[in-house]
Amino acid sequence: MGALRLFGLIVFGVWLGSGSAYAEKGVALVMGNSAYKNVARLANPANDAALVGGMFRKAGFDTVDIKLDLNVAEMRRALRDFGGKAREADVAVVYYAGHGIELDGTNYLIPTDATLETDSDVLDETIALDRALFAVEPAKQLRLIILDACRDNPFAKTMKRTIASRAIGRGLAKVEPSSPNTMIAFAAKAGSTASDGDARNSPFATALVERLPLPGLDLRKAFGFVRDDVLKTTGYKQEPYVYGSLGGDDVPLIPAKPAATPGPQADARDSLRRDYELALQAGNRDAWEAFLQAYPDGFYAGLARAQLKNVAAEEARAAAAAKARQAEDEKARLAAERANKAEQEKAAAAAKAAENARLAAEKVKLIEEAKAAAAEQRRKEAEAAAAKALADKQAAEKALADKAAAELAAKPANDKAQGEQKVAAVTPTQSSPSLSPQEIAKLVQSELRRVGCLAVAADGDWNASSQRSLTLFNKYAGTTFDAKLASFEALDAIKTKPGRVCPLVCNHGFKADGDACVKITCRAGHRVNDDNECEKVQDRKPIATRDDANKRDAERKQIESKPAKPQTSGQIYCAATVGCRPVRPGCRLEQKGSSNVEVCN
Repeated sequence: MGALRLFGLIVFGVWLGSGSAYAEKGVALVMGNSAYKNVARLANPANDAALVGGMFRKAGFDTVDIKLDLNVAEMRRALRDFGGKAREADVAVVYYAGHGIELDGTNYLIPTDATLETDSDVLDETIALDRALFAVEPAKQLRLIILDACRDNPFAKTMKRTIASRAIGRGLAKVEPSSPNTMIAFAAKAGSTASDGDARNSPFATALVERLPLPGLDLRKAFGFVRDDVLKTTGYKQEPYVYGSLGGDDVPLIPAKPAATPGPQADARDSLRRDYELALQAGNRDAWEAFLQAYPDGFYAGLARAQLKNVAAEEARAAAAAKARQAEDEKARLAAERANKAEQEKAAAAAKAAENARLAAEKVKLIEEAKAAAAEQRRKEAEAAAAKALADKQAAEKALADKAAAELAAKPANDKAQGEQKVAAVTPTQSSPSLSPQEIAKLVQSELRRVGCLAVAADGDWNASSQRSLTLFNKYAGTTFDAKLASFEALDAIKTKPGRVCPLVCNHGFKADGDACVKITCRAGHRVNDDNECEKVQDRKPIATRDDANKRDAERKQIESKPAKPQTSGQIYCAATVGCRPVRPGCRLEQKGSSNVEVCN
């Protein structure tokens, strides 16, 4: 799917530069009402009309009338004049942005001078949607009405009802066109309202100009993509809807053009650069992901990843801004409903946190924009350097060929055949006779280091390490150069590679980070295993072995087999001649008469 999206981007780029891509006659009337006189001004309809009108002009429509801030008489005149142009057209389109109203199941477009004090004024001061259908009906193949008019209508809130049972709907009512090949696209489905958006253009208009002009894309599928984009942008609150039916064949707004076949001398680098510039022009996530799926490696892939980070930062900023708006709305709602102080303080804290998140996202977005700009500058510098190197190479080859031709002309006639053979052997990839083999080897080593295939310094010694590096280059670049010899052919091929070719290989305990190896750091209690991943260190408990048990048993038996040592009895022997002392081991005291006698057996 990524390759298909990239193909669509390429065709879209061809359409942008072709001027008139539409083969059949197409006419479009684009109306945008912003400056209402009796209600608040709308910010986006005039901007949306200019954006959509520019889309139809780039698409090659024969006539595109852009009308802004029309009163009721000017709207009638514009539709009447457009009806005359539609009679000679194959495709007729009316786009309207502004206020609309539904009364008793009928939809009306509101001019800028409408007052609408009562419901009966709708019939006199507005333009029925049926009038726009009448204007596009003469077209021969396709009739299309696009209404970005489902906004919350301020007229309906103040309008007086002459009949209490008269229905005034929210948004616009469902429409079933009676003419064949007629479609009516609403910014929001019947009975619901559309968002004007916080940007310069409404979400509906932004999605239209991105999806409708894709060449060969059926309108039903294009509006399906528009629906998905608007749902995502509005947090699934607004769902565009299409009424009417078409036949079984695809009905694109812009017919598909056959893809141009590249000539025999087409350069793959030119195609890569052209695809990158088309993705840069589109500037959205789908374009960059499609580019990376088609070109996952190389210099431009790195630039594309930087641009993708920039897009992600913008999405994060938009999400943070939306969350901040929701928090502010919740804060205002609680204040309006006279919520208690605790709820208001909670809402205020949530709003402050959301605002801080939005500011942080803005900061991240600025950083990513700076990185993307720096990457783009590096791309331009690299392309300029490659172009200069190519020019220098072509000049050197031309000088070499001219020199060989001059030498051939100066030789005698009898050496003509031999001279022709020598000139035929001189090719643009032959090494210059002014360079020694060591100098050629050093140039090749320098280029191999640049593309990540050689780790040692370029010293001009074409040793085993250099031969292995050229073998690696052959493997990853798909070339078949002789690794035993440093040649100009290999040098030219390596110079064509704008970025790293050989993958970065790091030692155990290190991991690749860009073009450098960094040490893997594990948290406490973990270590790097054989797979270069952090794992927890298991505590080992001491385990008694059989040998240790046998040794302890032998020592115990040896101790138990020894005779017991004589122990003292703890008695004290006292005599007038020797004083008092403990009874000797193996002796005891016995009483004889009035004194104790020490008896030893």
